[in-house]
Amino acid sequence: MFSFSDVGRNRREFLRIGSLALGGMSLPGLLSMKAQGSETRNLLTDKAVVLLFLQGGPSQIETFDPKMSAPQEFRSITGEVQSRLPGVTFGGTFPQMAARADKLAIVRSFQSNNGDHQNYLAVAGGNALKAPMGSIFARVAGSNNRATGMPNNVIVPPEAMGVEVKTNFETQALQKLVASSQAFGASYSFFDPSGGGELRRNLELNLPRSRFDDRRALLSQLDGFRRQFEDTHVLDNANAYEQQAYDVIVNGIAQAFDLSREDPRVIAAYDTSKYMNIEAVQRWGDMRRSSNQLGKQMLLARRLVENGCGFVTVMDAGWDMHSNNNSPINLGGMHWLGRQVDHAVSAFLDDLESRGLSDKVLLVVSGEMGRTPRINKNGGRDHWGNLTPLVMAGGGLKMGQVIGTSDSQAGNPASNRYVPANLLSTVMHTLLDVGQVRVARDVPKNIVDVLSAHTPIREVF
Repeated sequence: MFSFSDVGRNRREFLRIGSLALGGMSLPGLLSMKAQGSETRNLLTDKAVVLLFLQGGPSQIETFDPKMSAPQEFRSITGEVQSRLPGVTFGGTFPQMAARADKLAIVRSFQSNNGDHQNYLAVAGGNALKAPMGSIFARVAGSNNRATGMPNNVIVPPEAMGVEVKTNFETQALQKLVASSQAFGASYSFFDPSGGGELRRNLELNLPRSRFDDRRALLSQLDGFRRQFEDTHVLDNANAYEQQAYDVIVNGIAQAFDLSREDPRVIAAYDTSKYMNIEAVQRWGDMRRSSNQLGKQMLLARRLVENGCGFVTVMDAGWDMHSNNNSPINLGGMHWLGRQVDHAVSAFLDDLESRGLSDKVLLVVSGEMGRTPRINKNGGRDHWGNLTPLVMAGGGLKMGQVIGTSDSQAGNPASNRYVPANLLSTVMHTLLDVGQVRVARDVPKNIVDVLSAHTPIREVF
């Protein structure tokens, strides 16, 4: 049993063993969260966001604005498919999402103002801090969900599924994105289940049992310590977290990341491996980071938000379709990537609905830019920042609508122009009571300024 002098002599070891692998947060950090929890609860809406980011720049025309009435050099190469909304069509590789258009809000006047692969700017929603939206949310909500211990800011790249992904220019863009997530310190940065970081190491299912036994012994010692100082409020809170913290690590977080615990029928429903031969895809330089695992990535995202994660960023790659020697001619990559997104998103929406989570989870699908309205000489499209695909679903927002219009060639907004800052505001108003955040005592002014700088996309509220 610890005495007061024991704690003084062994403080460093005490804190080392007591670090409970919750986003880099130690046991004292958890206790602090407990003490401050009432105010944090007032800031949250108990909703979550999944951002599906299509790295490389998806074509607005081949996705959700096919413009088949335009001249041939502008219209969708993949044709169009009628959606469930009268008079609204999607690109030809999105039949499943088209059949669920009544559950979607399609923004045809979204402009990223970014003509390069700066995904760290696009994921930031154009904010002055250049921090990803997930990091901003975590800075307000806390690095972990107080009840479950689940990290609040998770990124799910293809590597999280245990697959080998080759490197190309998108690798550097992803590295910049991860670096930008540390704008407020490591505690609020991305947790990447594909590897790296103390939390990931502590979540491995082959973790030596002795590590858990050490923590169990410490918690037992803490109980004795609490009895010595039962009039200390901090230790009263520690008592409430002792068994919970242990159970979170052993039975909570690790299981949420373990897809083998999922119903095989659900795994099969999400499976997107059939949509591409990965060897054929990755032989193209601009598609080396592509993967056929997006379905499993989206399934993991569902498991995470269901277990209390507030913000999940799912990374899909390979959308840089110039159709030169680095990608198939005539936007051939759309037949792989488009159909995979179509299936993965549809499975995700169906799964949320079956679990009663549709209103709890907002799905956002976009990329860092769009593509040129005019097809180039190779049958591809080049970088274009004036119009960018954006689709949302769920979150208790108003779905079943097309927001804004593009011009006749799908090159610029023709009405209701929105930019990433409006998307950021939409996301944060979904996740947070922004009015309460403005008057909260422990939210930094620069965060409040970002949340107050722009208005949401008004049609979905």
